[in-house]
Amino acid sequence: MARWSAAHPWRGIVGWFVFVVLCLGIGISVGTNAATTEDFRIGEAGRGEAIAAEGGLQQRPVEHVLITAKPGTGKLDIAAADSAAADVAARMGKLPEVLSVTDPVRSADNTAVRVTVTMKAPELEGKKHVDPLIEQTEAVQKANPGLRIEETGSPSISKGVDKLRGDDLARTEMIALPVTLITLLLVFSSVAMALVPLLLALSSIAAAVGLSMVASHVFPDNGIGTNVILLIGLAVGVDYTLFYLKREREERARANGKLSPQAVVELAAATSGRAVVVSGLAVAVSSATLYLADDVIFSSIATGAIVVTLVAVVSSLTVLPAILAKLGMRAERRAERRAARGLAPKKQKTHKTGPGRLTAAVLRPVAKHPVAALTVSVLALLALAAPVLGLKLTDMGRETHSRSIVAMQVYDRLNAAYPELKSMHQVVVRADADRSSEVTAALRELAADVKDDPRLSGTSQLTTSPDQRISMLQLQIPHHVSSDEAQSSLKDIRATYLPRTVGQVQGAEFAMTGDVARYADYPTHQEQKLPLILGALLLVTFAMTVWAFRSVVLGLVGIVLNLLSAAASLGILVMVFQNTWAEGLVDFTSTGSIGARVPLFLFVILFGLSMDYQVFVISRIREAALRGVPTRKAVIEGIGSSAGVVTSAAVVMVTVFASFAALHLIEMKQIGFSLAVAVLLDAFVIRMLVLPSMMLLLGEANWWPSRGVRRARRSTEQAPRPLESVG
Repeated sequence: MARWSAAHPWRGIVGWFVFVVLCLGIGISVGTNAATTEDFRIGEAGRGEAIAAEGGLQQRPVEHVLITAKPGTGKLDIAAADSAAADVAARMGKLPEVLSVTDPVRSADNTAVRVTVTMKAPELEGKKHVDPLIEQTEAVQKANPGLRIEETGSPSISKGVDKLRGDDLARTEMIALPVTLITLLLVFSSVAMALVPLLLALSSIAAAVGLSMVASHVFPDNGIGTNVILLIGLAVGVDYTLFYLKREREERARANGKLSPQAVVELAAATSGRAVVVSGLAVAVSSATLYLADDVIFSSIATGAIVVTLVAVVSSLTVLPAILAKLGMRAERRAERRAARGLAPKKQKTHKTGPGRLTAAVLRPVAKHPVAALTVSVLALLALAAPVLGLKLTDMGRETHSRSIVAMQVYDRLNAAYPELKSMHQVVVRADADRSSEVTAALRELAADVKDDPRLSGTSQLTTSPDQRISMLQLQIPHHVSSDEAQSSLKDIRATYLPRTVGQVQGAEFAMTGDVARYADYPTHQEQKLPLILGALLLVTFAMTVWAFRSVVLGLVGIVLNLLSAAASLGILVMVFQNTWAEGLVDFTSTGSIGARVPLFLFVILFGLSMDYQVFVISRIREAALRGVPTRKAVIEGIGSSAGVVTSAAVVMVTVFASFAALHLIEMKQIGFSLAVAVLLDAFVIRMLVLPSMMLLLGEANWWPSRGVRRARRSTEQAPRPLESVG
């Protein structure tokens, strides 16, 4: 592919941009298949939601209009508040988006009045239809300037979160793109060569966005796919191009004008190009293990990562060789014109292939004392990983969202005035219609049993479907879903109250869902899936490494290195985010836990991205070994020659990931932070200390059972030596 692209550069360049335009065009024409409420159902809570939906009792988007005294005006004017509430109810009731409106409800201390509005749309689609409701609330506020009238609820909060995420992503691009460009300028000392990786990464992202829209019709998109494409696409897109460009420049300098630009590009393709293909496939296959999570969020992540990585690989095999060949031909023509004018050839910049001073300084003690280097570095990584033992996973609930979202500020005021709205339990029962009276009696008994429970508000609501087959008891909780009170009440009702009430109804199927159950069941689901995915990930990593290097030993080494890197970065994440000491440094409010999705995302993406460095570095070592260089010397030579490009690639990746750590959303912040730390550890500790010391100690065993290196060694030893001069 690279040879053809280099031989037909304009076809390769034009063909690539036609491909990008087609991907975007097709994607836009078919649109995105967004995940529905049904796609998010997990565990017992999900089963309960499915039963409720069967009877038309499913959760719907709800908005609350809160009326309070304007700050600084004293007590609330109840008469004015009641009048405004009546106006709100009348206006909302006329909207086609609204299913029902409750009567105004005063708070216990008469400091607030609320109107609750239930929308017709499915639960997840409320944010698409909430604007007319917000407009009516604003209209009532203008008509009543002496009051504070504001709106909150899942739809308005989701809308605010989406806007905040969009603003954050725009800001990260403003940070990541300039820093990436500056890094590339330092690497290449050429504006043209620095722009090539960035432009190719951005075009790969554009094509991947279009393809992901098509893929969403098989794997529904929950809205995070584009974020993942930006996160992974910029990192791998620049890295793959960087690996390729650096090797092409080395080969061009080594050829010293004796090879054509096409031949130089082909040499780069046979070495770094092959490493890029192997790395890209490793990232794609590793990401695919996320499908085993049986979770629409991870399916979206997997789809985005796979699509953008494979597109980046394709760009490195097609348009990149074409651009390099074109730039090489242009340089040749310039040289010919200088020669025709009688000018001396322009002095070419030499490209050092050996280790830099810092790399040499690090590798020197590693080469002399590999046992000590391995022991110290592994113990340090294990110490960093130790906090993982105290890892606490939770689903990042609504209350963790940034208070810069106006709807969240109103949410806090609403909960202060009406604490019973903080969360709820829903007990859903399905039974034959002729047992409806038994079911309702059992649910009333359950409500009576928990009425005086201090963890609950004592408020309950019983609803039955029109066909009498589905019944639902809703219990309000004056505590947030993450609180000990809410979680312990969930466990007690499931384990004790349900079996002795509803559980006694013959033939009844029941499940407990609601805000608290969702919050509890999701991390449990992730913990159950983690061993399966981790096992698949280890197997995939091992198989890809063995396939790339024909070595079982290197496959095992790869697994150990990836586990060390991932565990250490997860330990640092726990140390930072489960405690409060770093809140000011990283700008967050600790929840005392880690997002349930973060460890799985970290392990899978890191295992894939680690293969970038692993394949590139070991490929250099293996190249030297296949030339007959002794393994010890090949290790030092391979790591030294690749250190510069690995460091540059790591700076780019860390910049991209660290920019995501600046996001307001706590889970995205944790993901960005953990990936940035993981890449730093992988590039500077694993590849500079652990890998060389392990390979030095293993020696020739590194290549077992492959015979390629041994054959190369024998060929070198058997080659005729030059005659020694005789004095």
